[in-house]
Amino acid sequence: MLGYPIGTKVPHYIALTRLDRPIGVFLLLWPTLWALWFAAAGVPRLDVLAIFVLGTVLTRSAGCAVNDFADRKIDGHVARTRDRPLASGALSAREALAAAAVLMALAFVLVLFTNRLTILLSFAALVLASVYPFAKRVTHFPQVVLGAAFGFAIPMAFAAETNAVPPLAWALFATALLWTVAYDTLYAMADRDDDLRIGVRSTAVLLGRADLAVVGTLQCLVILLLALIGAHAGRGWLYAAGLVVALALALRQLHLARDRDPAHCVAAFLDNNRLGLAVFVGLVADYAVLG
Repeated sequence: MLGYPIGTKVPHYIALTRLDRPIGVFLLLWPTLWALWFAAAGVPRLDVLAIFVLGTVLTRSAGCAVNDFADRKIDGHVARTRDRPLASGALSAREALAAAAVLMALAFVLVLFTNRLTILLSFAALVLASVYPFAKRVTHFPQVVLGAAFGFAIPMAFAAETNAVPPLAWALFATALLWTVAYDTLYAMADRDDDLRIGVRSTAVLLGRADLAVVGTLQCLVILLLALIGAHAGRGWLYAAGLVVALALALRQLHLARDRDPAHCVAAFLDNNRLGLAVFVGLVADYAVLG
């Protein structure tokens, strides 16, 4: 469209889908893996595990493309996003939508290898993933929509592994949703000045100076809910040890972001990768050692 030879567009597609920045893949992956291990009461079926790991990469990449399409007229006004492919003109809106469609189609092909319940749930997941990029235009709680979109992999994981979605799955879904609101509020704090200037809504804009208090409360609630879920599932001290590490990391994030400096807020956001990993390692170790 703008004179870019087809071969030179590959880096732009990588940037569009954030494959060069896999933090989003990990933040989507950890709750999905928690769900698979809880659903299987240990190591899940390897085919299901492979489907959800690859599906996580595909759906997150597709979501980024849709997000950039939705924000193509906004990103150029935000310091952090002004060089994104659509904002800079490196890719067109049509190319972004085509990439998203291909990635979602590939993800749906993977879902077809599961069961009817999982396939039905995937349609709700698609709606949530499609709605999220536009939520910041109508609500101060786009982070809640993102949490629902990210968290919906949890009931799908239970459905794929057990052909059922028990109350435990929905409790874990709610927990993952709250965790997403917490860490994405930290992320939104980095863009708050730009968002206020251009009229974009977020929890960070709504909360103002109460932001860290709310994030801290949410993180503590997430750890408490994970503890209750673990107790219900009969988990032991190794899982509890993982939660202690996760709590320490959550407190560290609040300390990192205490001055609300954008770079420090982003660092606190990124640290949630280690928090999710700590919970997962504790869960895997607990099932492996204690059964």
